[in-house]
Amino acid sequence: MPKDHGIGASVKRREDIRFLTGKGRYTADINLRGQAFAFFVRSEMAHATINKIDTTAAAAMPGVLAIMTGADFAGMGGNPAGWYINSRDGATMKEPKRPVLAHGKVRHVGDAYAVVVAETLEQAKDAAAAIDADFTELPAIVNMADAVANAANRVHDEIDNNVCFDWGWIEDNRAAVDAAFASAAHVTTLELVNNRLVPNAMEPRASIGDFDPGTGDYKLYTTSQNPHLTRLLIAAFVMGIPENKLTVIAPDVGGGFGSKIYHYGEEAAVLAASKALNRPVKWVAERTESFLSDAHGRDHVTKIQLALEKDGTFLALRTETLANVGAYLSNFATVTPTFLHGTLMAGPYKTPLVYVNVKAVFTNTTPVDAYRGAGRPEATYSIERVIDMAADELGLDKVEIRRKNFITTDMFPYTTPVGLVYDTGNYQATLEKMIELGDLAGFEARAAASKAKGKLRGLGLSTWIEACGIAPSHLVGVLGARVGLFDAATVRVNATGSISVMTGAHSHGQGHETVFAQIVAERLGIPEASVDIVHGDTSKIPFGMGSYGSRSLAVAGSAMVKAVDKIIAKGKKIAAHMLEAAEGDIVFEDGKFQVTGTDKAKTFGEIAFSAYVPHNYPLETLEPGLEETSFYDPANFTYPAGAYACEVEVDPETGQVSVCSFTCADDFGNVMNPMIVEGQVHGGVGQGIGQALLENTSYDENGQLLSGSYMDYAMPRAEDVPFYTVDHSCVTACTHNPLGVKGCGEAGAIGSPPAVVNAVIDALQRGGYKHVKHIDMPVSPARVWAAING
Repeated sequence: MPKDHGIGASVKRREDIRFLTGKGRYTADINLRGQAFAFFVRSEMAHATINKIDTTAAAAMPGVLAIMTGADFAGMGGNPAGWYINSRDGATMKEPKRPVLAHGKVRHVGDAYAVVVAETLEQAKDAAAAIDADFTELPAIVNMADAVANAANRVHDEIDNNVCFDWGWIEDNRAAVDAAFASAAHVTTLELVNNRLVPNAMEPRASIGDFDPGTGDYKLYTTSQNPHLTRLLIAAFVMGIPENKLTVIAPDVGGGFGSKIYHYGEEAAVLAASKALNRPVKWVAERTESFLSDAHGRDHVTKIQLALEKDGTFLALRTETLANVGAYLSNFATVTPTFLHGTLMAGPYKTPLVYVNVKAVFTNTTPVDAYRGAGRPEATYSIERVIDMAADELGLDKVEIRRKNFITTDMFPYTTPVGLVYDTGNYQATLEKMIELGDLAGFEARAAASKAKGKLRGLGLSTWIEACGIAPSHLVGVLGARVGLFDAATVRVNATGSISVMTGAHSHGQGHETVFAQIVAERLGIPEASVDIVHGDTSKIPFGMGSYGSRSLAVAGSAMVKAVDKIIAKGKKIAAHMLEAAEGDIVFEDGKFQVTGTDKAKTFGEIAFSAYVPHNYPLETLEPGLEETSFYDPANFTYPAGAYACEVEVDPETGQVSVCSFTCADDFGNVMNPMIVEGQVHGGVGQGIGQALLENTSYDENGQLLSGSYMDYAMPRAEDVPFYTVDHSCVTACTHNPLGVKGCGEAGAIGSPPAVVNAVIDALQRGGYKHVKHIDMPVSPARVWAAING
C-alpha cells in the first residue's frame, strides 16, 4: 500500500494552498511605505556609440525624482562571470566589464542606458520618452561565424575577434581522437543548431531597493533563485558595500528555469536609486522587457562526428561548437557551454575517445546563460541525433545500436573520457522499461493506422544522462569556478518540539516546502505539519548557493540530513542523562529515544522541552538549546539517466507535426515524493517539446529581435503536448549523498528534444522521403514542408 506521509509518499504540496487561493506573496505584491517607481530606458539599436544623453527636459517633468545614466555607475564594478575558462592554448578568457547601465556603447536591443524614478510608473514612462539621447549606430554582429571572421567589427572594442575563449576538452585526447577517426570504418558527420530560447517564466523579474539612512542598511526584494549569490555579487563586485549591510529577500517566485539565478543590473540600480532618494524604489518588468533583457538559453551551432565500426561500435566522438554568449557575460555563461556541456559528451555510452571544442562568441544580442538543463540538453541533442543518423547510414536498429554501446552495470564506477566519474546507473533497465511502457512492439500497427489517415507516423528515441548537483568545490575551483558549490541548513527545534528549517535552497515551483518537510519529519518521527521550511531571506538563513542544476535535494537536502543527525546525536546525550543510561545504549526510532532492551523512553518532544527548560540537564557537559547547522559539499555530481520514446504524426501535405505519445523511463535514484517528481518531468518534457517544435528566438541582420512577444514567439499550449507516460521505478541510488537522490528537475527538458526530432525524421524516412536526414529545431510545419519538397 502506498505511503501517505514521509519519504516516498505522494504528499500534496502544502504551498499550493496559498498559490491556488491567491495568497502567494511575490515581489510585485510588495509595496513599501513611500516607494517610488523605476522605469528603464532601453536601446532600440543593437550596436551604437552613445554620444549624448540629455535628461534636462525629462527631469523637469511632473513627478520625476531622479534620472540616472551609465555615467552615474561608471565608478562601480562590473557584474562578473562566475567561472573563469582558459582557452586550449592557455590564453585567458576575455571578460569585458558588464556595467549596471550601458556606458559609452549600447550592445544589444534592450540594453538599458538610463533609469527614471518617479512618484508613479506612468510619470516615469512619460519622462523616459522625453530623454534626448544621441547615438551613432554601428553595424550589428548577429551571426556567430561572421563575428569570429570579422575582426574589424567588435562588440567590445578590446576583443578583436569577438571570441571569449576557444576551449578544448580534454586537449590531451585530441591526437588520439583524430587518429581513431582516420582509421575508422565509418564516420557520421552532422551539423546542427541548438536554437536560442527565451525562458518566459510566469512571473517577470521585479526588484525593490530599500535603503535605510539611519543604519546604512540596504534591503533588496527580488525575483531570485539564488539570494545569497545576488548579495555576494552586488556587495563585493558591483556596488562595493559591506555584505552584512545588504539583505536580499526572494519571496514567492513564479518560475525561473535558470533565468533568475543571475544578478541583473536592475537590482543594483534600484538599490542605488533608493540610497540617492532615501525612499524605496520599485521596478517590475513588462513582458516585452523580459524578452529583451532576461538571459536567453541555448544558441549553439555544432558540427558533431561519430566514428564507428561497421557493426555500430562507437570508437570516437568529436565536436566543434560556436556558443553564443550575447553582448555580455552573464554569471554562468562561461560554464554552461564548457563544463556543463563538454563533460557530458560521452552520454551513457562507453565511447573510448571524446574531444570537444567550444568557441564562446560575443554578438549584439541579449546575453545567453543557463536555461533548464544548461549545457546537458545541448550535449544530449547532439549525441542522440548523430547516433540516429549513424544507425540509418549503417542500416542498424536504433535501439540495438544504443544497447550495444551502453556502459554496463559491471563497469561502475565508470570514468568517462571527458573527466566525469559515474558512480551508479542501469541504462539497460531504463531502456527496457521504456520499450515496455511505450509498447514499441505495437508501433508498426499504429503506423499503419496513421497511414490509413494520410499521416506519416514516426518513432524517436533518446537515451540520456546528465550531471546534477555540480560539485565538489575543490574540483570546480581548479576548473575555474569563482564560488563554492556547497549548501547549508540550520535545523532549529523549538521548546515544544516543532521544527524550523532554514535552507540555502530556494523554491520557485519545485515543492521544496513539502519535500523538505517530508524528509525532516520522517527522520525525526514527527508530523510533517510540525516542520516549517524557511528560505529566500539572507538575514534568516545560513549562506547557501540557491536552486539550479537539480541540486536542491542532493546538496541542500543533504545538508538538512546532516543537521538532523546532529540534533539526534545531541538528543541521545540528553536522553541518556534523563534515563540514567549510557549514551551508547540509547537508540532513536519512531520519534522516541529509548534504552536498548527496555521500555524506558523519552519522546522527541520531551527531549526538546528539556533542552530549553534544563532543570534536569547535564549543564556541565551540554549547552541548553537544540539547534544545529551543517554545511554540505558533495564529493561528486549525481547522474540521473533515462530512456525516452516519442511518437509523432506528420501531415505530408502541410508539414504539421503532432506528438501522439511520449514515454519516459527515468532513474532519479531514491524518490522522495513521486507526485512532485512526475510533475517535474511533465514540465521539462513540455519545455523540450516547445524547443523541438515551436520556440525560436530570431534576430534580423540589424540585431532587432523579431520574436519579442507571444505574438511571434510560439510557446507550447495544452494541445501541443500529449498525455505522458512517466516511470521512475528503475532506481540506482546515488552512492555519495545520504539520501541517495540524483535530481529530476531538468531531465524532461534534456531527453525530449532529440526524441521528438528523431521521431519526425523517422516518420519522413518511413514515408519515402529518404533524402531528409536532418531538420533543425524548431521543426516547424514550414521547415518540414520545405524538407519534404527538397
